[in-house]
Amino acid sequence: MASVEFEGIEQAYHHSRVIHGIDLVVDDRNFCVITGPQACGKSTLLKLVAGLESPSAGRVTIDRKLPDHRRLARRGVAMVLPADSLFGHLSAGENIAFGVRAAARPASETDQRVREAARLLGIEPFLSRRVRNLSDDHRLRTSIARALACEPQICLFDDPLSSLDRLLQAQLREEIRRLHRKLGITSIYTTRDPLEAMALADQLVVMGAGWVAQSSSPLQVYDRPANTYVANYIGKPAMNMLRGIWLQGGVLVGDARVPVRRPVSAHDNQPVLLGIRPQHFSLSGASPLAARLSALEFTGAQTTIRCFIGDQPLIVVLNERVSFESGAIVRLTPEFDLLHVFDLASGDSLMR
Repeated sequence: MASVEFEGIEQAYHHSRVIHGIDLVVDDRNFCVITGPQACGKSTLLKLVAGLESPSAGRVTIDRKLPDHRRLARRGVAMVLPADSLFGHLSAGENIAFGVRAAARPASETDQRVREAARLLGIEPFLSRRVRNLSDDHRLRTSIARALACEPQICLFDDPLSSLDRLLQAQLREEIRRLHRKLGITSIYTTRDPLEAMALADQLVVMGAGWVAQSSSPLQVYDRPANTYVANYIGKPAMNMLRGIWLQGGVLVGDARVPVRRPVSAHDNQPVLLGIRPQHFSLSGASPLAARLSALEFTGAQTTIRCFIGDQPLIVVLNERVSFESGAIVRLTPEFDLLHVFDLASGDSLMR
């Protein structure tokens, strides 16, 4: 397999920069998931690895070597595109064989690779069926099999599940993860869905508009977000952000002082944002943190409380059923060991 390194990558189209100096390393055999909103540069990074584009500045190396741009077929990179990129008039088998034949492999080897890839994806019975007559599930499996039949060192997935329903997405996520564990191919996967990214990644990369906001393990990104952008993007519902003042080891929010039990690099009277995930609250009559309820939402096992502390909105998710009248005052106790503090001006984490 192979590692991938982005060194000082910039990319511009018609004098408009879309990638702003990215440095990123994807280790050998890693499953790296890049997530971020639409048009943040995720697909551009994949095209640079595949050799479909060249960077305006910086370089992409594979195993610390510059790939040969003259022989893209020998680059060792395969790309899984959305299922509608398949040739609808050809059979599933002919689609899978397309890349292998482009590399001028013997017919016997091509047939062997096609059947092996189809077996891995569970679509052997459909090899002779035209793609236009396949289900969404089998079309995507065919697209993945086409990439794997080329025996790549690196496999790129460009948001392949976005057009599928949620049940099918969950099934194919597990299938893709199973294949990665079995084959150990270095994989880079893009998605706009942060929950999908968390479920798949060994290495999670959160992108803003052309820049990397954080790159680490999914748990590290969730537990220790580097800034408010990451904290709001990863986790549903988004992390609550309450304006306050750092004072004597806690954050003063309105009249209530919330102690923070983790080390924080802040000075007294510094304006900060107190970050609290909606799931990290409990109800407590003795808590100084009082909120005015605006709405209750029941979702089966959980209750979502929408409320305000002063003029600041707050969302609380409880694993219990509760009942309050609209406008009621509820007292909330956060999990003090799981609080986050961010600089109000920059949005950067102040946690040490």
